Amino acid sequence: MNLSNRIEETAHLLLPLYAQESGDLPDRPLWQHPRIKAIAEARRILSDILFPGRYQTEPTDYATFFTQQLDTVTQLLLPEIERALPFRWLGAANLNPTPVENVPNEASALLQQFISTLPKIRTLLIKDVQAAYNGDPAALSYAEVKLAYPGLLAIMIHRIAHEFYQLDIPLISRMMAESIHSKTGIDIHPGARIGEGFFIDHGTGVVIGETCKIGRNVKLYQGVTLGAKSFPLDDQGRPIKHIQRHPTVEDNVIIYANSTILGGDTTIGEGTVVAGNVFLMQSTPPESLVVLSAGEVQIRPRQEISGYGLGI
Repeated sequence: MNLSNRIEETAHLLLPLYAQESGDLPDRPLWQHPRIKAIAEARRILSDILFPGRYQTEPTDYATFFTQQLDTVTQLLLPEIERALPFRWLGAANLNPTPVENVPNEASALLQQFISTLPKIRTLLIKDVQAAYNGDPAALSYAEVKLAYPGLLAIMIHRIAHEFYQLDIPLISRMMAESIHSKTGIDIHPGARIGEGFFIDHGTGVVIGETCKIGRNVKLYQGVTLGAKSFPLDDQGRPIKHIQRHPTVEDNVIIYANSTILGGDTTIGEGTVVAGNVFLMQSTPPESLVVLSAGEVQIRPRQEISGYGLGI
């Protein structure tokens, strides 16, 4: 068989492996899905709006700069939101089965709502920068935090992606989140709710699940997992969506490296410190110290913290 015949044969063998029907199918081509390149460019521009100068030179007029950047990002995002919206009712999970009658109008309205959240996101990010600077003695300037800290990059994109998640725009929020996961090694689901003053030190290997709730002034170190301990199934044997399955972490908590905290009924009380390498599936009272001692997890009052060498 020559090369031309081999190509023709392979093309015919591939044809039945691609479903042409509408809907969300594992073998359907991606022509009508949001485009990865467009979402990545929108993410870059939004980053430059939130931290001007991160990707381009200093603007001569900030008002003009913001107007131009917002205009560009809306032109990028509007068609991608239109592409994403049908997966509200076409998704395999079928969580919201009622189609939108006028997709362009709905997309435009949702985009306006998203744009209006940018001042709130900027306010939160300023506090995140301050938390990183105050929480890391190695940080010598705010500029260092903004330009070089992967934890800040991860939380910036999370705060953007979370707003898309709140607006029930499928795919786009997850695409943004996963693009930064690949860059930083930090995996934050866009559904997670994270309060102000959040800091991830070092960052690599951190995982924060979809239904996790994190309060104000929380600090995590590398390798921390805030995950689920079980997945209740529906009558088709699929995991039930959007139920609380990840922990709640209250204000002023510190969780040290490589600790794993699981379960939607697990709450880490305000002011608690979780030492490194702890595996925890139970709640803690406020102001606790959680340590691994002789192979067992122990929960003690936080005033016993002296002698453990924890950098708080």
